[in-house]
Amino acid sequence: MKDYYKILGVSRDASEEEIKKAFRKLAHVHHPDKSGGNEAKFKETSEAYAVLSDKNKRAQYDAFGATGYQGGETRGAGFDPAGFGFDFSGFGTAGFDTGDLGDILSSIFGGRRVRRGRDIAVDIELSFQESVFGAERKVVINSKFVRQKEVTIGVPPGIDDGQMIRLTGQGETLEGGVPGDLYVKVHVRKHPYLRKEGYNLIMDLEIKLTEALLGAEKVIHTLDGEITLKISAGTKHGVILRVKGKGIPTSVGKRGDLYIRVSVQIPDRLSKEARTTVEELKKLGL
Repeated sequence: MKDYYKILGVSRDASEEEIKKAFRKLAHVHHPDKSGGNEAKFKETSEAYAVLSDKNKRAQYDAFGATGYQGGETRGAGFDPAGFGFDFSGFGTAGFDTGDLGDILSSIFGGRRVRRGRDIAVDIELSFQESVFGAERKVVINSKFVRQKEVTIGVPPGIDDGQMIRLTGQGETLEGGVPGDLYVKVHVRKHPYLRKEGYNLIMDLEIKLTEALLGAEKVIHTLDGEITLKISAGTKHGVILRVKGKGIPTSVGKRGDLYIRVSVQIPDRLSKEARTTVEELKKLGL
């Protein structure tokens, strides 16, 4: 897991100016065009600055990375949110903003603007369950901009269909330049009866009229396995039942809930015996 603050040598509450100053200093030392420069260190430093110099990216990095640094639980196989620099903003077609990274490097190297590699876009498909709990995908990139390479993509819990994941520095690499980024568009397959609403999961449940009147126990299939749901006698049509902690994991280690909307089935037709029973109930004022 990469610690961008450690790479730049600044504290986690460092100001924008302190971050910029630290990057300038390290870029002077590590740039490949400098005597004794280190290309790998330069790329790593540029990647750290690209994230920490942007308020939104830094906030996302701090939010997803904090759990990892404190040794807390993370969801999904090999999920490493801090290392991937997530950005769930929309995927534009007019190019991507690289911030003032190029301007800083330009001022360092006598007005010569450092080239930046192209960004690469790929698509991945997830099951509904993977989109809830997080997952890991390995993709092979082989384009006219990038030599064939395998990239591991960590997908955070709760991601929605159509959202983007940004992997900083995983795009085209130019010799002596700043690497581009990899943008991953996520496609989530629909679930037959579950849907998302924030950190909660929603489902509909049909019960018989007799179950609504007398009560019942129903076996419910959740993403965590089967549970037995108690239907109280006198349950009304449209009532919503809550099952705590069976929803989507949050960034602070908790989970949303599962909400079940109950629908009482009314028979289209009644047998002679059933009609007689209903008429008896009517006489009782029910």
